[in-house]
Amino acid sequence: MWGLLITWIVTSVSLFIVSRLSFLGVEIDKFTTALWAAIVFGLLNATLGAVLKFFTFPFIFLTFGLFALIINAAIFALAAAFVDGFTLRNGFWSALLGSIALTVINSVCFNLLGQASLL
Repeated sequence: MWGLLITWIVTSVSLFIVSRLSFLGVEIDKFTTALWAAIVFGLLNATLGAVLKFFTFPFIFLTFGLFALIINAAIFALAAAFVDGFTLRNGFWSALLGSIALTVINSVCFNLLGQASLL
């Protein structure tokens, strides 16, 4: 339970940070929108993302995993379509860059949390 809550908060903070990087074209108007966007993104990634990755596995394998970036960008764009206040200025390119940035920022945050728990 605590892990799910921490993941939700870290993803929300990461989404909010991504929205503050103006060159990516991802816009989130307030932090509560980032909280809702993290829920929608997580649910879409766990359901639709898993199904898409299962059915496109041969293509993901042939492209050495690069097609998984396209699927993540599509899930990111779909989350932006569902959440009011979460917009993509440049369409698919904003979704692609935003999903890559979200992955990097999430990884850094979770690594920092892991290091902090060792202290």
